[in-house]
Amino acid sequence: MTTSARTATLSTSWRTVIGDYFEMTKPKVQSLLLFTTVTTMYVAGDPSLGLVALTCLGGALSAGGAGAINHALDRDLDRVMKRTADRPVASGRVTPGAAIAFGAGLGVSSFVLLAVAVNPLAAALSLSGLLGYVFVYTVWLKRTTPQNIVIGGAAGAVPPLVAWAAVTGGLTGTPLYLFAIVFFWTPPHFWSLSLLMKDEYARAGVPMLPVVRGEKETRRQILLYTVLLYAVSQLPFCAGAFGATYLVCSMLLGACFIYGAYRLMRRPSRRTALRLYLYSLAYLALLFGAMVADARL
Repeated sequence: MTTSARTATLSTSWRTVIGDYFEMTKPKVQSLLLFTTVTTMYVAGDPSLGLVALTCLGGALSAGGAGAINHALDRDLDRVMKRTADRPVASGRVTPGAAIAFGAGLGVSSFVLLAVAVNPLAAALSLSGLLGYVFVYTVWLKRTTPQNIVIGGAAGAVPPLVAWAAVTGGLTGTPLYLFAIVFFWTPPHFWSLSLLMKDEYARAGVPMLPVVRGEKETRRQILLYTVLLYAVSQLPFCAGAFGATYLVCSMLLGACFIYGAYRLMRRPSRRTALRLYLYSLAYLALLFGAMVADARL
């Protein structure tokens, strides 16, 4: 092998390694979490760009650490499911020990960064999200109960709390309402996706709601939680945290979400489930965007 060929092979190998470790941080999942972080910070006050950047970096390190550890702990399940079979740990490209060490390192880095550069409360809240995702959702709930995503979803609802604490140094009622919105948003969002992956979850032995209770009950639960989400999303307005701009947006976005869930229940299909899943992503982004617009008017 020539020197140039050897150099090219080595370069490709390093790109693969870097790509695998980056993939373990679950960047696609992080994008929406970081968006809720940034928008909440601008609802809470007028943070500097430096504070926003440091808080987002700390949050990304924490979420990335949780994702990497999840890759290691769920490798047996990932190998069975087509969507996840080529993940770095499941495929054998990264060892479980290396993934856990990487994830733990990211988690420690996140805590130190947030504690020193932001404040201890933000650091503690971010760490609670990591620990909740790893130990409550991944280790305990995911393999034992169809309510896994309901209870475990609390970990994904932590970013607004971290963001508020980063700007104000404390917590009030408003960030708790934002936490509740993300918490009640998670089940209809994730169950829409789980309808598309029912067979894979069944093959892996994961007791997701469509596997244990059936698709009809899952669609009913999606509609129920969407209605609950609509009600919860009105609480910030009722408490005086937001005004008319937020109220109108939350009502319109929530009504569309309820209609989509009702349509899925009445006319079930993979296409309808996919549309509702994609809308749920847009819903959360637009709702938090409406919060910022309302706060700045």
